[in-house]
Amino acid sequence: MTDALPLPENGPAPAGVSAGALAGIRVIDLTRVLGGPYCTMILSDHGAEVIKIEPPQGDEVRAWGPPFQDGIASYFLGVNRNKRSIALDLSKPEGREVLLRLLDGADVLVENYKPGSMEKWGIGYDVLSQRFPRLVHCRVSGFGAEGPLGGLPGYDAIVQAMVGLMSINGEPGSGPLRMGTPVVDLATGLYSTIGILMALQERERSGRGQYVDMTLHDCGMALLHPQAANHFLNGKRPAATGNPHPNISPYSKFRTATCEIFVACGNDPAWRKFCAFLGLDELAKDPRFATNGDRVVNRGDLDTILEARLATEDGHALCDRMLKAGLPAGPVLYVDEAVAAPHTKARNMVAEIGEFRALNTPVKLSRTPGGARTVPPRFNEHGDSVLSAAGYSAEEIAALKEKGILVETPRS
Repeated sequence: MTDALPLPENGPAPAGVSAGALAGIRVIDLTRVLGGPYCTMILSDHGAEVIKIEPPQGDEVRAWGPPFQDGIASYFLGVNRNKRSIALDLSKPEGREVLLRLLDGADVLVENYKPGSMEKWGIGYDVLSQRFPRLVHCRVSGFGAEGPLGGLPGYDAIVQAMVGLMSINGEPGSGPLRMGTPVVDLATGLYSTIGILMALQERERSGRGQYVDMTLHDCGMALLHPQAANHFLNGKRPAATGNPHPNISPYSKFRTATCEIFVACGNDPAWRKFCAFLGLDELAKDPRFATNGDRVVNRGDLDTILEARLATEDGHALCDRMLKAGLPAGPVLYVDEAVAAPHTKARNMVAEIGEFRALNTPVKLSRTPGGARTVPPRFNEHGDSVLSAAGYSAEEIAALKEKGILVETPRS
């Protein structure tokens, strides 16, 4: 159970509660789906005020279920905590005027519109940077605006296919396989967060914001290690190796009497220690396995020997003993087992706020800890309060609703 307390609508955090490392940073979030919202959730976890502006139909992942909680899909719930939601129709000039008013005093704009959309509306970076010179403007797109694929839409699985990630995933002979987690979207969110923080740091010196151009394509390419490094050196096409590491052995999954485990020997001293631990001292002296290079070349023979030795062990107990002996190993757990594991609880990696449960922040700061503080917002839950804080009167807010600029219920 997290001890995080809900953040107030405005103003400082309650007495005794950390305001977060990014307290005082205001983020206008025009993103949908996953990469952008994951980025802004990370910022919000650490104290940034994030105002999520949804289109009239809402962020589509609100409907990406089941499962649902109070009509909101888990996909949305997992990446939109600590944010406030307002729904605006930015296709109308009046909606864009509201956006500009909200940007006054904001530090960061994150958006994932198709390149050219903001420019078509007259609110591209060239315009915004003149009006708000300290603004850090981060765009998340599929392929960017330039190049043969510039301006085209991109999706996680499509980019996994196009950058080669699928080709190195799976077992030999299985054919290219999509990674089970949307790794490109998540990596793009992480890289975008890093880029924004870099730009904010540089702003402390220059006093000026800048444009952060983030694409799924580039971030997916950046994940190709060590396969790209191997290819650049040996000229060979990397192939899927399944569980074994292409450059290290033993570094793979093995079956025991109770469960599957993963063992990693990253260097020759660790290999010799591993052999001694298992009572296989003679194996360490075998010339086929003397160095890591030898073990990679003779991986098949080595795996057969290790499979036979480990087959009678209690995998959970063995991994516990190995870890305590300084040897990297772990049981292969399912997601439900991993989130319920004692160490997960000890690290406060599952946040709970009432009925809401989610993975918590992995970033542990000693003086300004972050994490889940408020549940993900309902559609336009904070529309009135956000506009009121921006100086809109009750009459102006009512007029925006009447004109369909401030959208109270999602449009189909």
